[in-house]
Amino acid sequence: MLEARGVRKTYGGVVALASVDLTVEAGSVHALLGENGAGKSTLVKVLVGAIRPDTGTLHLDGQPVNPQDSADAVASGVAVVSQELSLFPDLDALANLFPMREPRRLGLVDRKAMRAIAVPVLQELGLEVDLDEPIINLPLEQRQLLEIARALCTHPKVLILDEPTSALHDEATQRLHAVLRRLSERGVSIIYVSHHLEDVLDVCDTVTIMRDGLVVAPSVATSTLTVDKIVAHMLGDKAASPMDRPVGAGSGHHDGKADGEDDRDSAGDRADDSPHVDVSAALEFSGVSVPGEIEDVDLVAPQGRIVGLAGVAGAGHRTVLGVAAGTVRAQRGQVTLPDGRALGRGMRQTISQGVAIVSGDRKRFGVMLDKPVWENIGQVQSIGLRRHGNFVSTARLRERAEKHVTRLGIKTPSVDQHVGMLSGGNQQKVVFAKWLESEPSVILLDDPTRGIDVGAKAEIYAVMREQARRGAVQIVFSSDPLELATICDEVVVFHEGRVRGRLRGEQLTAHNILEVMNTGEDLGATRTVR
Repeated sequence: MLEARGVRKTYGGVVALASVDLTVEAGSVHALLGENGAGKSTLVKVLVGAIRPDTGTLHLDGQPVNPQDSADAVASGVAVVSQELSLFPDLDALANLFPMREPRRLGLVDRKAMRAIAVPVLQELGLEVDLDEPIINLPLEQRQLLEIARALCTHPKVLILDEPTSALHDEATQRLHAVLRRLSERGVSIIYVSHHLEDVLDVCDTVTIMRDGLVVAPSVATSTLTVDKIVAHMLGDKAASPMDRPVGAGSGHHDGKADGEDDRDSAGDRADDSPHVDVSAALEFSGVSVPGEIEDVDLVAPQGRIVGLAGVAGAGHRTVLGVAAGTVRAQRGQVTLPDGRALGRGMRQTISQGVAIVSGDRKRFGVMLDKPVWENIGQVQSIGLRRHGNFVSTARLRERAEKHVTRLGIKTPSVDQHVGMLSGGNQQKVVFAKWLESEPSVILLDDPTRGIDVGAKAEIYAVMREQARRGAVQIVFSSDPLELATICDEVVVFHEGRVRGRLRGEQLTAHNILEVMNTGEDLGATRTVR
């Protein structure tokens, strides 16, 4: 059992944790929930020794513990899987599973012993990966599972998981949940931090909810909760309007209607109603093929509409984003921009043509964590594209950044704050801001709300709706089918490299998306609105 008592942490005049108590029983899968900025991440950092609390105590199995760093925490039996992956890209998968603690024989690293420990863990997770392959060559889903495997290789008494399913498709999520249930049966205490509230209700038995540095719902049985009740605790007096109702919080889960039906209506103004919609101006794929990934893809994304891409891992939908971004080269077919020009080759050229790439993998592709907000926001328009000339004043960049901070509601003390000090949701708003600063005509969104809370999601959706009203083309991939049903005007579903469904109107539901994703069967002309 892990216990935290009276944990308090302040940064200057800001209270991050206000005398927080937490008890996680042995064999419990215990969710820790709250909006970005609620204090979850700070509490987790205290538990693993990454930061020192101002006051408070920690006990593990009745004994006081005081971890000085993550290695010390692991030695005491506490392992954490961070939302921001901490793998070493140039090392192979096996080396990443045993950082700074490789088994040794005669003074040399014993890779045979490492494999003996790692292989059963990978098998339990259902992860098939070449252990000799450098991490940099692996897709995000495999890297996230390897991060989890690394923690499991330490055989922890307490396992802390921060957004463990944010890059996993449904099958991998269910495998992970099965592993967590088996670990709990062995007496492992599990702390599960997630913004996927359906996942919480599926795998967790107890929930603690935080808001503004306080525990507002301690150790509540999940059997007594619904998504709506959890969101109400998380938001408190922050009343969400129907337009801002978060994914998973709508009545579609509880009133017998199709998944996503009411949530989609709550997404606000539909692009079809926008005066900027011009179906003759679109990003268009015509017969595009990438060997082994996609075959003869036809796709039209008109100005002013939000088009979603769905599919199980490897279905080809993310390859479409790569082609549009210029990071993947098509062997056959053509991609045409809304202004009629052919899409250029290479990411630099596509960006210069007005294509923006908003990634949910903030740490690798989104922001410079060690740079201030103003420099991040200006890096594409003024620094990368040099649209304001070769010499750009810091004052001008800061002034323009201030406008985006206000426009997007980025919570930061100032534009001089390093982005790494912001919450995940606010970091993602900075990613949007840097691309909106370049005034793109095409916006590609790769899981843009990965690992952010329901409130930040609603704010990101508002940004997307604003861009639709302005007439931008938007193509979005999300690992959450309900999210696609909520925000998109059309969802194109891929199966084994081909388009198998185009869902719009009444047929655009999470249920239908999942059905086509997993079966590859077209729902039929009578059921699909094109």
